[in-house]
Amino acid sequence: MNEVIETLLNHRSVRDFTDEKLTDEQIRTIVESAQRASTSSFIQAYSIIGVTDLQKKQQLSEIAGNQAYVVENGHFFVFCADFHRHELIGELHEEAVQKTLETDEKLLVAVIDAALASQNAAVAAESMGLGICYIGGIRNNLFAVKELLELPERVIPLFGMAVGVPAHVEVQKPRLPYNHIYHENTYDANPDRIKQSLTAYDDAIHEYYLVRGSNRRFDTWTGQMGRMLSKSIRLDVKDFLKAQGFLKQ
Repeated sequence: MNEVIETLLNHRSVRDFTDEKLTDEQIRTIVESAQRASTSSFIQAYSIIGVTDLQKKQQLSEIAGNQAYVVENGHFFVFCADFHRHELIGELHEEAVQKTLETDEKLLVAVIDAALASQNAAVAAESMGLGICYIGGIRNNLFAVKELLELPERVIPLFGMAVGVPAHVEVQKPRLPYNHIYHENTYDANPDRIKQSLTAYDDAIHEYYLVRGSNRRFDTWTGQMGRMLSKSIRLDVKDFLKAQGFLKQ
C-alpha cells in the first residue's frame, strides 16, 4: 500500500478546525491539483470560488443550516458547474453553442467535471495533513448563493468544501459493504440478499454512533436514509437550473 492509497482509505469528514488560515501556496496547490482531474472532452466545465470574506461566509453558513465550520475553517471553497466561459467562446468564434449548453447532457458533464475536480482537491488537501468537509447545504437556497457570489448565467453552485487544520478528528465512519458497491458484469438486485446485508451494516453504524466522540445518537443507516428520503427538500433546484440557462432542450 502506498501513501496515496493510505490517504484515500483514511478519509473522514472534519468539522472542527483550528483558526489557522491556509497559505496562498496551499490554496494554489489544492486548486491546481483539482485542475489536473479528468475532464470530459477537455471541456473543463467548472469553476472554484474561494470565499474569504467573513460576512459572506456567515451568510453561506446560515444558508447551509447554520453549520459553524462553514465560517470557522482555514479556507472555504465553492465548486460550481460552469459553462459561462463556453458561451463566450461561442461569441468569440461566432459559433451557435447555446442549444448545446442548454441540454441535460451538458449539465451532467459540468456536474461530473466539478465533482472530479473537487475530489482531487480533497485528496490534495488531506495529503498535506489538512481536513475537509463537503457542504451540500449551500443548495438550500441557490438563488441566494447566486446573488451572494455574483454568479452569471450558466453557473451553478454545487457544493462547498471547508478545508483547514483539524482541531479534532472523529472515528472513521463505516461505509457500505464492498459487495453493495461493486458488481461484476451484471447488477445484483436480489432484494433478500441486499436487505440482509443492510441489516448487518445497520449494526455497524449503530455501534459507530454510540462510540464516536461527539453527537452520539441511537440510529441506523437505513433508518436515517428512510427519514431523509421521505422528505421533499430543495424543490426550487429545477427552477434555478432553468434560470441559469440549463434544461431547456
